[in-house]
Amino acid sequence: MRKLKPGVTPGPFIESVLFDRSKIIDPDHYAFGLPSIKGLSKLDLHPKVTFFVGENGSGKSTLLEAIAVANGLNAEGGSRNMVFSTRESHSELYKILRLRRYHALIPDAWFMRAESLFNVATEIENLGVQSSYGPRSLHEQSHGEAFMSLVENRFSQGMYFLDEPEAALSPQRQLEFLVLMHRLIQKDSQLVIATHSPIIMSYPDALIYSFGERGVQAVAYKETEHYRVTRSFLESPERMLTHLLDPTTQ
Repeated sequence: MRKLKPGVTPGPFIESVLFDRSKIIDPDHYAFGLPSIKGLSKLDLHPKVTFFVGENGSGKSTLLEAIAVANGLNAEGGSRNMVFSTRESHSELYKILRLRRYHALIPDAWFMRAESLFNVATEIENLGVQSSYGPRSLHEQSHGEAFMSLVENRFSQGMYFLDEPEAALSPQRQLEFLVLMHRLIQKDSQLVIATHSPIIMSYPDALIYSFGERGVQAVAYKETEHYRVTRSFLESPERMLTHLLDPTTQ
């Protein structure tokens, strides 16, 4: 049995997400009309890793953000200590969510979205806690280096919500990120990740939800469109490019 620090609650932390539609104030709000979300009443989370996958605009990032905000995190990203705001743009979806928890206490929690890493890095400097994130300021590193530094130096044992982490990472860095993910899980962390990356979503002990016109459905890794399209392209890029760039198919 893994030894834990005294007083530290082991993961997993959130068992499922419940949707209380009686709390909807504005039924015309865009989030409530998304095909993938409008029929949801409950969504179970994997005790280790849950992936949200789907096309752009399918609602995966919207739901990820809503769960993070319902968990007390800043919609623009960061830890529970970060309350900065540059532009309020998050949906009303979080107001109808109820989180069914395994434990009342979550030792650490983070929400990270690719486009807000700059603002998070600035807030870290404003709080004077840069030393907790590695020897160099996140602003002095590339996007990918800063993201990896944050995960490696700051994340430990907790609940982590990551929105499209591959936006900052090369394929090699994505493989390295899988290693960091595994280390976090070995520390009893729980992750929820929205991603388009067939590399990242390949993590073996995970649940993959596909968001689409028919709602949210659990799928096997090799059944995801991301895997099938990427494999098809890499097996024969010439054939795929000939088809895509043929003017008669435009």
